[in-house]
Amino acid sequence: MIPLFVAIPLAAAFIISLIGKYYRRAGDVLANLASFALLVLSFFALSTLSSQSSTVSVYRIGGWGGIPPIGILMVLDGLSAFMLITLNLVSFLVAIYSINYMEKYTAKYRFYTLFMLMLAGMNGVIVTGDMFNLFVFLEIAAIASYALVAFGTESEELEASFKYAIMGSVASCFILLGIALLYSYTSSLNMADISATLAAKGHSNIVAFISVLFLMGFCLKAAVVPFHAWLPDAHPSAPAPISAMLSGVLIKVLGVYALIRIFFSILGVTSVILSLLMFLGALSMMVGVFLAIGQWDLKRLLAYHSISQIGYVILGLSLGTPLGILGGLLHLFNHSIFKSLLFLNSGAVVYSTGTRDLQEMSGLRERIPVTANTSLIASMSIAGIPPFNGFWSKLIIILACIQANHLGYAFWAVLGSILTLASFMKVQKYAFFGKIKENLKKIKEVPFAMRLPMVILSVISLAGGIILIPQLGQRFLEPAVDVLLIGKQYANIVLGAIK
Repeated sequence: MIPLFVAIPLAAAFIISLIGKYYRRAGDVLANLASFALLVLSFFALSTLSSQSSTVSVYRIGGWGGIPPIGILMVLDGLSAFMLITLNLVSFLVAIYSINYMEKYTAKYRFYTLFMLMLAGMNGVIVTGDMFNLFVFLEIAAIASYALVAFGTESEELEASFKYAIMGSVASCFILLGIALLYSYTSSLNMADISATLAAKGHSNIVAFISVLFLMGFCLKAAVVPFHAWLPDAHPSAPAPISAMLSGVLIKVLGVYALIRIFFSILGVTSVILSLLMFLGALSMMVGVFLAIGQWDLKRLLAYHSISQIGYVILGLSLGTPLGILGGLLHLFNHSIFKSLLFLNSGAVVYSTGTRDLQEMSGLRERIPVTANTSLIASMSIAGIPPFNGFWSKLIIILACIQANHLGYAFWAVLGSILTLASFMKVQKYAFFGKIKENLKKIKEVPFAMRLPMVILSVISLAGGIILIPQLGQRFLEPAVDVLLIGKQYANIVLGAIK
C-alpha cells in the first residue's frame, strides 16, 4: 500500500488535467475522492503498523533490488504514519473547502491538478527511504506550491510567488549539494545505508559541512528565523485553501519533517546541532509574534504567527528528551489543525466582505456567526488557552524545557504565548466584535462546503487533548516519538526488515 500514497494523487492530477477542461465538476469530484482515499489509507497504515510485530514496513519500488544501496525503498514507520495522517486530514478538508471558494477563479481544474501534484510530492517526502527521491518529491511539492501562490495572477501574487520561488530554489540548492556530498562520502543514497555507513566510518569535517547545508536548506523550507523572508508575502497572497496548506502542512513536511528525519535518523544529532536548533526555535517564536502584533492585514498577521508557532515545534523537538519530542510532535499536529482553520476563516471573511484589512471590519459576528465562532476557537487554540488543543502541546513543551533545566527557553515560550493571545484578541475585537459597519450589514455566511471543514477543524481543536489519552497516544504519538528517540538505530531496523 505504501506507493499508493504517491500513485493516487499523481493519477488524480493526470486525469483532472485531461478531462477537467471538458467536465466542469471533474476536479471537485476527483480531488475530493483522492484526498479522502489518502486519509483512509493513512489511518489504515497506522493500524497496520500497530497490529504487526515489526515497527517498520518496507516496499521495494518495482519489486527489485537486494540489500541497499541496490534498489529504491519506500519506508513506513511510526513517524511516517503520524505525518501522513496530519497531512491527509488537512488536505481532505481543504479540498472540500475549495469546491466553493475556487469558483471565482478561471480554470479551476488547473488548481486541482497543481493541488494533487503538491500532495503527491508531500506524501512522497514522508514515505521515501532514499535521499535523492526525497529531493525529487520535495521539488514536485515546491514547484506546484510556487504556481499555486501565483494562481490569481495579480501583481501582488506574482511578486510573492517569484520571491518564494527564488528563496525555495536557494534552499533546494543547499539540499542538493548536501545530498551530492553525502553520496560522495558514503557511496549510497539509501537513508538506512547512509546511516549505517556513517556509523562505521565515523564523522568528519565533510559531515559537519553537510549538516550545515541541510540545516540552512530545511530551515529555509520551514521558514525558521532568520530564513523566513519569503513566508510573509507568499502565504497572504495565495488563495485561502493554499494558505491553509502552506502554513498547515507544507512547511512542516518539506521543512520540519525532512530536517528531523535526516538529523535524528541518518546523520545523528549532536549537542551543538540541538543547541543551535533550540536557539533558532526560540528566536522564531519571539520574532514571529512581535512582527504579527503590528499587522492589520489579517492573512499577513496569520503568516507571521506561522513563523512563531514553528518555533515552538523546533524548540520541543530540539530538546531531544522524550517529553520535549512528544510536545514538539503534538504541537506540529495541533498547529496543522488550528492554523489551517485560521486561514480558512480568513478566506471566509474575504469571501464575504471582500477585504483583509482589520480596520475595515467590525461586528462580523452578527452576519457570519459560524466563521466568527470557529475563528474564536482557533484563536484560543493558538494562544494556548485551556482546554483547547494548543494548550496541551505548549504546556508539554514548557514542562520539557523546565525538566531539561532550560528555564530561559521556558520563559520565552510562556511570553510568546501571552503575546499570541494579545495579537488574537486584537483580531477578535476589530473583526468580529463591536458594532457592525453600515457597508457590511448585507453580507452573508459562506456556503455549506466552506463552513463544514471549519466546523470539523474547530471540533478537533476543542477535543485535541484526547490524543494524550493513553489508548490513543500509544497508537498515534508514541510510535512517532520512539522513531526519533532510537536515532540511528533506524538503519538497523530498516535493513533488518529488508533481510
